[in-house]
Amino acid sequence: MLYQRSSALFKEAQKYIPGGVNSPVRAFKSVKGTPVFMKSAKGAYLTDEDGRTYVDYINSWGPMILGHNHPRVVEAVTEQLKSGFSFGTPTELETEIARLIADAVPNIDKIRMVNSGTEACMSAIRLARGYTSRNKIIKFEGCYHGHSDSFLIKAGSGAATFGNPNSPGVTAGTAQDTLLAKYNDLDSVRSVFEKNKEEIAAIILEPIAGNMGCVPPEKGFLEELRKLCDENGALLIFDEVMTGFRAKMGGAQEFFAVNADIVTYGKVIGGGMPVGAFGGRNEIMDHLSPTGSVYQAGTLSGNPIAMRAGFTTLSLLKEDPDLFNRITATAQLLTNELKNIFEKAGIQVCINQCSSMMTVFFGIDEVRNFDDAASADHELFNAYFHFLLENGIYLPPSGYETWFISDGIKKEEIEKTLEVSRKFVLKNKL
Repeated sequence: MLYQRSSALFKEAQKYIPGGVNSPVRAFKSVKGTPVFMKSAKGAYLTDEDGRTYVDYINSWGPMILGHNHPRVVEAVTEQLKSGFSFGTPTELETEIARLIADAVPNIDKIRMVNSGTEACMSAIRLARGYTSRNKIIKFEGCYHGHSDSFLIKAGSGAATFGNPNSPGVTAGTAQDTLLAKYNDLDSVRSVFEKNKEEIAAIILEPIAGNMGCVPPEKGFLEELRKLCDENGALLIFDEVMTGFRAKMGGAQEFFAVNADIVTYGKVIGGGMPVGAFGGRNEIMDHLSPTGSVYQAGTLSGNPIAMRAGFTTLSLLKEDPDLFNRITATAQLLTNELKNIFEKAGIQVCINQCSSMMTVFFGIDEVRNFDDAASADHELFNAYFHFLLENGIYLPPSGYETWFISDGIKKEEIEKTLEVSRKFVLKNKL
């Protein structure tokens, strides 16, 4: 049995942890399998509890952009540990990482550290509501901004209607202030603004969608959202939890040359530690307490261990600006070669790739929004996932997730992925 110890650990975990996991996608329910328990990681590879190694295309869902266990990050965190785990007081290090981020990112004057991407997005919309004195927000179907109540909303009868709660525990009152639009569909956004004049505080979106699989914005989409916000007195919020310090040093704002009013961060800025943040211009950020009246707080925000990991990671990225080109080139190579393998076998496939993010969608030619992603052949993806897993390639365990390329993934790992993919095609006579 390939995963004997993982199976035993999962059975035990289910006795004490809901579903046996601390984040639902880890349960492998989407791919109809049993999760693999990992015990260590290095560079491009994960090692499970049964001693098997895998080329890792999750990279902790994005933050391990340098590869796992980078020696300089490990050294920096180890040194920081000697000074203490948490103080509950200001530290110079918090200012250093805030300055680094503000200097690197367009349109950011100040930044507030939090502990997760969910907390960052939740705080960003509270700030937008406080700044504009409006209650409603627009989000897009298929964009995930954490599990705060305001974001767990699904579409109603049309793209521009009020949302309905998508999880028990989310009230109808909360849901009615979240308005839904369709990603890459500007008419749906215009319709929402038209029906809710002077009521919308902000649009929030992933500038490169990553939670319906990788779905890039179409040309002009972000630019027009910027224009619509300006015309309607609303703020534009970029959820850059995935794309911040991954698409470019300046994130998606730099990548697409479109400025947002508030930007949220996570993943890379923690270097693998649990960190989130949100930032913006002075006139917006100064509405936060203790300067302003919009309240936000966190006992562990700016934790020195997390700050040191993040500061070191961002410093390494700053020292090596070509890294973004390298990992994008790796993603492009993998995309082109996989597409060639599947198309030669007569398999209908769409592989979306933007920067160092990518997703394979089977059974469809184009994926530009959540409806398209849902129409893909997820059963074929599940079969592909398990075949690669058995052969030492670890993909995200869902056809709705994004693959993340790290700088640890080189020619050897790409060749192995392509070889296993060819074997999958031959075995299944696709």
